[in-house]
Amino acid sequence: MQAEKITEQPSYYRHLEQMSVKDIVKHINEEDKKVAQAVEKVLPQVENLIEATVKKLEKGGRLFYLGAGTSGRLGVLDASECPPTYGVPASLVVGLMAGGDEALRFGIEDAEDDPEGGWRDLQEYNISVNDMVIGIAASGTTPYVWGALKHCREQGIETGCIVCNPNSIVAKHADYPIEVIVGPEFVTGSTRMKSGTAQKMVLNMISTAVMIRRGRVYDNRMVHMQISNDKLVDRGTKMLMEKTGIMDYEEARGLLLEFGSVQSAVEKITK
Repeated sequence: MQAEKITEQPSYYRHLEQMSVKDIVKHINEEDKKVAQAVEKVLPQVENLIEATVKKLEKGGRLFYLGAGTSGRLGVLDASECPPTYGVPASLVVGLMAGGDEALRFGIEDAEDDPEGGWRDLQEYNISVNDMVIGIAASGTTPYVWGALKHCREQGIETGCIVCNPNSIVAKHADYPIEVIVGPEFVTGSTRMKSGTAQKMVLNMISTAVMIRRGRVYDNRMVHMQISNDKLVDRGTKMLMEKTGIMDYEEARGLLLEFGSVQSAVEKITK
């Protein structure tokens, strides 16, 4: 079946340059409302990918995100937020993007056209069958992504993907494909909009659910978060007081800073 380029179809709206700001933001909001509904339709696929990823991490594996442009940046963002939020090493969730770190700030658009580039980047991390690789590509056609997934599957490495077109080549090379069909963008082809929002929503689900299942959340609290600024020290101190019954703020703060996380402090105090 041929891939359908829904992400490239014309916007439902014409003559955007003639719209008032009021109408622009109104119509963008109308389109954004469709994103959560599109994500809801693929929740079973998201669940399957999460369950498979958890099994990999339980066996000592890692999670890799791979993308280009906006998709790549979203993967790098999600990966980079795991250590401070959940206290895991930066090597556990890794975000890679075509063009490397420089492409995070500057467009290096042709880097995505190399079908061997993604696989080369993964090899620098000694990728193995213990790991999970998730390709992120709104179009579902990015060579940097599908080339890497193809090589992974040839080597017995499990793969997933987040795309916004049906029947794409990226999804073809994914063991756990997620196709979030959000429809044409408000600005034709600008997949940083609805497509990017959908990808961010799914990435939030993946990393959050994986970390919860790996024991990095207790109740609804980030008990392993890195204590890296005044706001987080204050949050952690109050969490520690709540969990242990310590009434003195400065005492709880001192213990938190001594042991480095809420969970570590609780374990030392209650053992």
